[in-house]
Amino acid sequence: MASTSHLTILTGASRGMGLAMAEQLLDAGHELLCISRKTNDALTARAQARGLRLEQWPQDLARPDAAAAKLETWLAAHGEGDLAGVTLINNAGVIPTIAPVGDIAAADLSQALRVGLEAPMLLTGAFLRATVAWKCQRKVLNISSGLGRRAMASQAAYCAAKAGMDHFTRCVALEEEQRGRHGAKVCSLAPGVIDTDMQVQLRSADPDRFPDVGNFQGMKSRGMLTSPAEAAARVLAFLAREDFGANAVADVRG
Repeated sequence: MASTSHLTILTGASRGMGLAMAEQLLDAGHELLCISRKTNDALTARAQARGLRLEQWPQDLARPDAAAAKLETWLAAHGEGDLAGVTLINNAGVIPTIAPVGDIAAADLSQALRVGLEAPMLLTGAFLRATVAWKCQRKVLNISSGLGRRAMASQAAYCAAKAGMDHFTRCVALEEEQRGRHGAKVCSLAPGVIDTDMQVQLRSADPDRFPDVGNFQGMKSRGMLTSPAEAAARVLAFLAREDFGANAVADVRG
């Protein structure tokens, strides 16, 4: 009988859509490794109740080299075993001070790019190296944003990180195509507009420094935001599609 077990590695799993994805992956029976700044006790209890293996690393992704090295070592020790599939979901991201780029401290800009772009690049490289000989299905899902495809004032770091993630994913997709049927399937996916702490940040910004603040306030007042649980379900349904990876850059609403 073919194995149905799956291993998913998920960053930014302690809150928001990341937490909702972690909960739904556990409910679906996945073995889970979560990499976040903080661990979540409720996730641990959920996994224990289902008899599933869950590991949570309290890892600062502003140190992506350390996180990537740890992941590569962990995957090598874990081995493929009888897995039917292994997936990396790069979900973590941060918005620095919402202001014109000249008003943002260099350290804040650096952190946003390390967490939002450098970490996904390094973790993807570690994941692909560690699993290159595995015969099971391999996938990389990078959580992008519409702001990676549309410029916005006072969002330079976030927009740049997501645009970089999109183009990075295009490059990796071309590389993995060269491996034929052994290549990983990769996609950079915009998940829609989600009612998370990040949206609270945007709605609460100073209008004098963030000219688009009214648009975000309007989306909230008109009920246009998706709940984290609903967004997670849509993203995971997209991940499960037979044609996942057919387009390296996609939007869950498309």
